[in-house]
Amino acid sequence: MLNHVKDPNETIEQIAVHFEEILKLLGEDSSREGLIKTPIRAAKALYNSTKGYRADAVEIANQAIFEYAGSKMIIVKDIEFYSFCEHHILPFFGKISIGYIPNGKMIGLSKLARIVDVYAQRLQVQERLTAEVCQAVAKSLDAKGVIVACNAQHLCMKMRGVEKQESSTTTIDYIGKFEDSVELRNEFFESLKVQ
Repeated sequence: MLNHVKDPNETIEQIAVHFEEILKLLGEDSSREGLIKTPIRAAKALYNSTKGYRADAVEIANQAIFEYAGSKMIIVKDIEFYSFCEHHILPFFGKISIGYIPNGKMIGLSKLARIVDVYAQRLQVQERLTAEVCQAVAKSLDAKGVIVACNAQHLCMKMRGVEKQESSTTTIDYIGKFEDSVELRNEFFESLKVQ
């Protein structure tokens, strides 16, 4: 999904043109003092918030793969993320926890957070985000099992439509040994409760 087609500055300028048109369509005067630089600022913010399109999760992970002799579960929990719902282009945000059972390799802990960022920084749905993180970790490590739990709040549920302020969504994906073992899944979720 890497996109190296255009110069970033050219892309940002083109996005800014569209933001200016959107402001006009909304009935705003894009030349008034408070909005003069809004199109370019909004374009830069959107470009930066979607940098996952220009990154490869497996390539990032491969920068920090190490030999590991243990075989027990490794968990990194509460990795915060921010994304945009692909249906309404409104933010959703939350935390992802990742557990994996090594198969002779382990990954640098910060790389798990970077994998989350690659997929979160695209137009997304939470269900796919959870699955993509799970698959990327499994592919990078050839792990015996991977489990990912994601809990998020969606502004498309809070700001518009049903306007349910306290709602949150949890999605879970797992492969390998986690598919076959309720005990391993329970161990993962129990570990998430530990402070």
